[in-house]
Amino acid sequence: MRDNHGVTEVIDDLQWRGLLQDSTDLDELRKHLAAGPVTFYVGFDPSAPSLQIGNLVQVLTARRLQRAGHHPLLLVGGATGLIGDPKQEGERTLNDAEVVAGWVDKIRRQVEPFFDFDGPNPATMVNNLDWTAPLSAMEFLRDIGKHFPINQMLAREVVKARLESGISFTEFSYQILQAHDFFQLNQRYGCTVQQGGSDQWGNILAGVDFCRRRGVRGVHAFVTPLVARADGTKFGKSAAGMSLWLDPSMTSPYAFYQFWINAEDADIVDYFKIFSFKTREEIEAVEKQTAERPAARAAQRALAEELTTLLHGEKECAQVVAASQALFGRGSLADLGPSTLRAALSEAGLVTLAGELPPVAILLKESGLVSSLNEARRTIADGGAYVNNDRVTDAEAVVDRSALLHGKWLVLRRGRRNVAGVELTP
Repeated sequence: MRDNHGVTEVIDDLQWRGLLQDSTDLDELRKHLAAGPVTFYVGFDPSAPSLQIGNLVQVLTARRLQRAGHHPLLLVGGATGLIGDPKQEGERTLNDAEVVAGWVDKIRRQVEPFFDFDGPNPATMVNNLDWTAPLSAMEFLRDIGKHFPINQMLAREVVKARLESGISFTEFSYQILQAHDFFQLNQRYGCTVQQGGSDQWGNILAGVDFCRRRGVRGVHAFVTPLVARADGTKFGKSAAGMSLWLDPSMTSPYAFYQFWINAEDADIVDYFKIFSFKTREEIEAVEKQTAERPAARAAQRALAEELTTLLHGEKECAQVVAASQALFGRGSLADLGPSTLRAALSEAGLVTLAGELPPVAILLKESGLVSSLNEARRTIADGGAYVNNDRVTDAEAVVDRSALLHGKWLVLRRGRRNVAGVELTP
């Protein structure tokens, strides 16, 4: 897994990619990694049945560290997931233990394909429930809690924000549990570095401090920035506010691909640095190409294909690319699988109709491609209406059921770029 840069240059690479926001003593961290290999950890709490795109930053950063020769500990928080890190908005609703356990398994399966579990620097999956569940309340208070100054815990921004509205002892104690994880991983696996997102910086520093209070020396940490669009909006949210999930049943591979295809030019080079495994030279070439020919959207297409392949595989990526072309008349709709076709039409706009198919003009109106039947007729008369990429010339024509793709879908298009779908139900 070790790449051409080796262990000595990983910090330089992270800095160039904009992946290092804060750290403990940077010179010492650099020396520690250069003297490696070291064992490091990154944690994911099962607060949902899937990770989101923001979590992918941490997954890929850990992958970079493994490729540089270091040993990853991939922690899925079966214990911390039962509590939840405090949120600005208010107290979390606690999930049942059985639900959290199921999410732990799902997230483990999501994370595992990104890492090598054999070879000279294998990854290891860990669950903090293994060392947290056996703790008695007395042990927690005497042996762990006594090392955490309340004034430091109160200084955390999210805690300060919640003091007026109220915060439970449960959520207030989350920081202690996460800090205890670092100590346990140090004792069990020799872990000396923790990585995470910048929203976890307070918790991560608490872990470093706890290790040192327990007599452990030579522990380090760093965090990546929370990625945002150029306009400042939180990364990983669509225009409708829906999270971009890594689970294909929650965000389809087509929707995932389209997210990157539709990225703004102001964002795409930063995204490339953060998410791509291309070299600095390759990324700088893409940056130049984007500046010279932005309409070609070469950077968006390259990153969309790289990440969709990484997350969903080459076959699924090929289907998604074929769908994005076929919907606009540049490929065969018949070659698309039903799940890919439906996902693509759902993104474009899918209307469901029951019974018999109405005339084409009504289909155009019902799909939202035109605002009225008169507009539909004008569009058809002007030669700008298509059904399954075939031009329509008769507004009153009824599409034969044999034309339904996979027995249930039609692809409607107005002009070159406006697409919608029809799903016929019995």
